Amino acid sequence: MDHLVLFDDPAIRGSLLPFTFTRPIAAIRIGILTIAEKWEMRSKARISYLTQDYLQKKFPRGEGKALAVNGSWVPDQSSIQILSELKPDEALYFGKVLLASYIGETEKNLNFTQERKAIQIQKEPFLLQKTWHIFQFNGQEIRNDFQELTQGRVSQPISDPYTQVYHSEQIFIEEGAKIKAAVLNAEGGPIYIGKNAEIQEGALIRGPFALGEGSTVNMGAKLRGDITVGPFSKVGGEISNSVFFGYSNKGHDGFLGNSVIGEWCNLGADTNTSNLKNNYAPVKLWDYTRGGFANTGLQFCGLMMGDHSKCGINTMFNTGTVVGVGANIFGDGFPRNFIPSFAWGGAAGFSTFVFPKFEETAKVVFTRRSLEWTDTEKEILEKVFDLTKTYRIWEKTT
Repeated sequence: MDHLVLFDDPAIRGSLLPFTFTRPIAAIRIGILTIAEKWEMRSKARISYLTQDYLQKKFPRGEGKALAVNGSWVPDQSSIQILSELKPDEALYFGKVLLASYIGETEKNLNFTQERKAIQIQKEPFLLQKTWHIFQFNGQEIRNDFQELTQGRVSQPISDPYTQVYHSEQIFIEEGAKIKAAVLNAEGGPIYIGKNAEIQEGALIRGPFALGEGSTVNMGAKLRGDITVGPFSKVGGEISNSVFFGYSNKGHDGFLGNSVIGEWCNLGADTNTSNLKNNYAPVKLWDYTRGGFANTGLQFCGLMMGDHSKCGINTMFNTGTVVGVGANIFGDGFPRNFIPSFAWGGAAGFSTFVFPKFEETAKVVFTRRSLEWTDTEKEILEKVFDLTKTYRIWEKTT
């Protein structure tokens, strides 16, 4: 098992939009790590991707023969043992879901698996199949990742005398992290603070909680557990059971709960999300595979925001709102529960955030992080702009 190719399951990918518009399934962050990083850590193998053609340049398929693994399969140690026993003439399934099969150097589809002997997995695997699974199982995955990331290692000490710590054995701090006058309570789950991250004065943090490399928790934040803040992000205000993939900001007051925020997003000051309906009914979310809303079965569900989307100050999101890629939301009132990619506006109505204007903003955002806006990034977002045109219904009437 020297090389794992993590493939997008076509039956699952659509249910993980808008996040899979801009990344393979295996590049989704849940817990401390992405699914791909989990496979890399647990298998010690080289990792590559088999994904949509327009994403393949950014997420390449490595050379050589490999074991193809379903990218929605979130691994544990038993997963590695199961794969190690798989033979070249076998294909591993859970029911009708293909989990793994060996592939040749140039194969780009998995139709050939029909020629393999079908082996059924005995233990039900954890398959990430819905967008809300990302926050729903985030606490569980923080615990799993924390155990493996910290095993046999020693945390950096907390030198600040004004920081209050509960259950210090469940707190791990990487090199270069700074903490001042905060409260860290790991009674309910572990707390992981990444390299060069910062927790500012007055922050209240409950585990499970993960703060990525170079990220910041602003002064006075109230972080209520089951939260992941990916790398190079800033968070403040009140947050509960939510995941930030990375390079995104919620720097000010306002509530975010039971939500998933992609990369390069920004939530304006006093943005609030509802995560519970007034009648306590199950929440419905926009389902790209159905072209309509579907019942999640969840009582608590907030905001799903795709990459590069942003909202202005005092934005209010209704329970179960889905925002696509590259949207810009502003104005008073509650905008609709499904906001298409590259939408510009709010409750008063939308127009299209035309691509040249979107690109101007994206370039500025990348420059602020000392990163380059590449042709590859542009090509991916241009493709997403075209793919999502059908959802911008106002374009058909103007």
